[in-house]
Amino acid sequence: MCAAVRTEADLSNRGEGMTTTGAVPAVAAKPRAAIGEKTLRRDRWWVAPALTVTGLVAWLAYGMVRVFSQANYYVAEHHYLTPFYSPCTSTGCLPEAAHFGRFTPDHPLVPYAALSLPFLLLFRLTCYYYRKAYYRSFWLSPPACAVPDRRPRYTGETRFPLVFQNLHRYAFYAAVLISLVNTYDAVIAFDGERGLGIGLGNLVLATNVVMLWIYTLSCHSCRHVFAGRLRTFSQHPVRYRWWLLVSKLNTRHMEWAWITLGTLALTDAYVMSVSAGWITDLRFVN
Repeated sequence: MCAAVRTEADLSNRGEGMTTTGAVPAVAAKPRAAIGEKTLRRDRWWVAPALTVTGLVAWLAYGMVRVFSQANYYVAEHHYLTPFYSPCTSTGCLPEAAHFGRFTPDHPLVPYAALSLPFLLLFRLTCYYYRKAYYRSFWLSPPACAVPDRRPRYTGETRFPLVFQNLHRYAFYAAVLISLVNTYDAVIAFDGERGLGIGLGNLVLATNVVMLWIYTLSCHSCRHVFAGRLRTFSQHPVRYRWWLLVSKLNTRHMEWAWITLGTLALTDAYVMSVSAGWITDLRFVN
């Protein structure tokens, strides 16, 4: 701990630094050490930001290619629909893949899931964890603890465009609706062209949905929805119990964020591989 600076009152009370006349001499302040380095950290603090950049860029590149490829997104035999194309609302969608109708324009620059992808992107971009991730990695603001910010001044999220981070609480509701759609896709996939059946693809879709729900419910906004405005927990026992559950999930929100990126890419890659005929779906029942 830093040594406390003794004030004149302290010196007077202890009788220290007193002259014969009772005057207290001025305490000379020591000058601060002149440190030329921007940080005294000698560990590899840059590894975490570098890994974050690598992971997010790789996932975004894969996602962009898949979203705009507009191919190999549906397995008609088993009713597998990749979450990157759900809900498939473009007029260019296969009719059997369009569970909620086809009404958005068919254009190479318009994703087949144009109805949901903007909201999912908004939910992820404004997520409290992802803010920390790309602030520290892409913007170096700051890149790590005890490492200075690369920007000359900090204004927080009070100005354009960061003021729109406040939309996260509203994007949460959209994410819940989209998770319901993904759940519907996973459920109807158990009823293929040959009737009720279970394959590896069903397990992949179901696992992805479970992880998406955990990530969504672990959101900070979700905690606020359940009990953020309550003054007395004892008067709302049901909401309090849900708040406790969500709070437990929230402690690992960063892990769920990365896990869901992995399950989304894995699910899409599996559906694409089966749809393209690269692999055959492993069937357990029918």
